[in-house]
Amino acid sequence: MEESAVQSVVIEQQKKISMTCVESVDAFTAQQIGLTLTGGGRAIISGEGLKIINFSKSNGNFCAAGKVDGVKFADKKMKIAKRLFG
Repeated sequence: MEESAVQSVVIEQQKKISMTCVESVDAFTAQQIGLTLTGGGRAIISGEGLKIINFSKSNGNFCAAGKVDGVKFADKKMKIAKRLFG
């Protein structure tokens, strides 16, 4: 996927989140999902009862359901332990 691709995030009624430009799912629990974005950035989705519905590595589309409380974005330098538990 090109680094110049436009990233989008859609949260529907705090029950579903969809993202584009996702390179990989690094870790997940029912409370947090850690993602690597194309270009090396990171995203952390927090909430309750989170479940990954769909992830396509080939086109970068990601979808999860549950109670979505928020999304944090970080640069590629942040370590995974600090991102998830920091």
